[in-house]
Amino acid sequence: MKVEYNNLYTHFVFTTFNRVQLILEKNRTRIEKYITGIVNNTGCHLYAIFANPEHVHFLVSRASNIDEDSLATTIANSSERFINENKLCVGVFQWQDSCSAFSVSKRDIPKVCEYIKNQKEHHKKQNYNEEYAMFIKFYQQTINNKSGNKVDI
Repeated sequence: MKVEYNNLYTHFVFTTFNRVQLILEKNRTRIEKYITGIVNNTGCHLYAIFANPEHVHFLVSRASNIDEDSLATTIANSSERFINENKLCVGVFQWQDSCSAFSVSKRDIPKVCEYIKNQKEHHKKQNYNEEYAMFIKFYQQTINNKSGNKVDI
């Protein structure tokens, strides 16, 4: 069955390979604008984005014809190519092989946008590892670790 209308909001977090701080402040806006263009070209809508040195947060509403995996793959492949072709980092830029995608309710869009836009201030108080652990705890009370055992966070 074809879905003609949806109301799906996703907060993505992409992390650089090995969490190396490759995104320079001087190139942050250019990378954010490029990712925004990719999102728009897929028929989705970007509400907020912020590129930190080792990870990027962005909130999108997805078009009915694209799922999270397809959107994430398109953004990752295109932005990697753009960053490398334009030499926007030292060495070769690469995202990790996986990202995180968190569902967001419509009423929480302003709060999530504010959170994303305030990343610079937020990370003066909390590093990426602490932030990510908070997300996992909030969105999932348990996760599977690599050994397959349930882990309570």
